[in-house]
Amino acid sequence: MEQSRTQESPYRALSAGQVEAFRRQGFVVPGIGLEAAEVESLGREYDRVFDEARGSERFRNLSGEDADEEMLQITQVCERSLDFRRLLYHPRILDAVEDLIGPNIQLFHDQALYKPAHHGGPIHWHQDNAYWQCLPADLVSCWLTFDDVDAENGAMHLVPGSHMAPVEHERGDVLLDAGGDSAGSAFVADLPAGSLMFHHCQTLHHTRPNRTSRRRRAFAVHFMRPGTRSAHAGEMPISFSRPLLRCRI
Repeated sequence: MEQSRTQESPYRALSAGQVEAFRRQGFVVPGIGLEAAEVESLGREYDRVFDEARGSERFRNLSGEDADEEMLQITQVCERSLDFRRLLYHPRILDAVEDLIGPNIQLFHDQALYKPAHHGGPIHWHQDNAYWQCLPADLVSCWLTFDDVDAENGAMHLVPGSHMAPVEHERGDVLLDAGGDSAGSAFVADLPAGSLMFHHCQTLHHTRPNRTSRRRRAFAVHFMRPGTRSAHAGEMPISFSRPLLRCRI
């Protein structure tokens, strides 16, 4: 377990302006966070994990089991891969998270989100915490890419300021169908491979289908403060599944 911010890291934590932007709009895009060699190595491991998952059907298609489209999800990749377990402790990520939620950081969960070329499915407008039901609602997600991402192959669209209040979602497994009138002002997070983006758990966001010849490999890590509670199950203790990633007492 990493005990404090790594002093030797060349990465500069978020500026005061970036932290303020996050507070105001519910997301911030600090830019490239992983080195090219890290992107290449983790991309290979990402592919291996998905190949293994397809062989054992240990994944979920968020587009539906019978759909022609594929929006593939694997949760807790850190329990299937040591490389992704190490990624949870990456100082360039934790330094930024510390600036947003403080020095005591616990994992909520991680997930790989894969849109294949030509038939990658969409993710409709939603707020993450509408499904998580965490209290307090102040979790932060790091969304990173192993491919160049734009609006055509699955870049994230986010509505600035939508994190200020929860939005009513449909019941069941179907995500929110529309982002409302404010969706027209959505920010499109075009990201080169290796980029980091951080967003609040109540920021309204979605991704479009991927009809291009380019795949879109994305990975999300969701962070919380120790003591965060589930509205249904109470406090979520530190465990192998939800380790304490950084602590400064």
